[in-house]
Amino acid sequence: MANKYQAPIVKKAFTILNAIAKSSQGLRISDIASLLNISKSTVHGIIAALSEQGAVIQSSASKRYVIGMTLMELGKAAHERIDFKNIARPVMEELMEQCQESVFLGIQNGNRVTIIDIVESRKDFKITSPIGTALPLLAGATGKLFLSRMDTKNLHKYLNSNPLRKFTSNTIIDPEKYIRELDKVRKDGFAYDDEEYISGVRAVAAPIKQHGAYIPAIWVVGFKASMATDKIPAIIKQTRAAAFKINNSI
Repeated sequence: MANKYQAPIVKKAFTILNAIAKSSQGLRISDIASLLNISKSTVHGIIAALSEQGAVIQSSASKRYVIGMTLMELGKAAHERIDFKNIARPVMEELMEQCQESVFLGIQNGNRVTIIDIVESRKDFKITSPIGTALPLLAGATGKLFLSRMDTKNLHKYLNSNPLRKFTSNTIIDPEKYIRELDKVRKDGFAYDDEEYISGVRAVAAPIKQHGAYIPAIWVVGFKASMATDKIPAIIKQTRAAAFKINNSI
């Protein structure tokens, strides 16, 4: 029933907005039509409506469209409503000092994991990523953590519709093995990524209880050389303790 009622024009509008947002120089109507394989007349109509709402604006010189202030205002408002960020921040800072690796806070956002805050390691060589970065839901420790929250029926349905993707030679791509790994995550209360998403990079993730509409998680990421095998048990313990502290505060 959930897929019965759809609004294709709305989907196209978001597809267009996404394309414009990813373009550093902005896009003309002809660029959008060619890039997305949508007729110019359809693009023109959607762009006109988006322009009227201030969602996109056009440069008078280049005739290219860029993201408008309305979306920026909405994004800022949505970002500020995630008040558990303020609660999590000092805990993240403490965790970074303990493990000396970068600490991320993120939420499940459909088929993606969106980073909403980061405390970078003080090391010269560290893992970092801009706030707002979207990671594939099936990637690494965070993917395991969020998918482990699904019940068995929905998990099988999701994996049937979204085949496992091989990111590195360590990526688990066998569905049954992956499901067993998710069972382990549920049992252990954390997820571990040993170069499964990016070669040479390890991660430990722990769940944070659902906060309103948001399903958050906290995770530590570092290079394999610094997140050595003998350090992993301590980092797991520290990450779980950080999640526990956040959970008790929200």
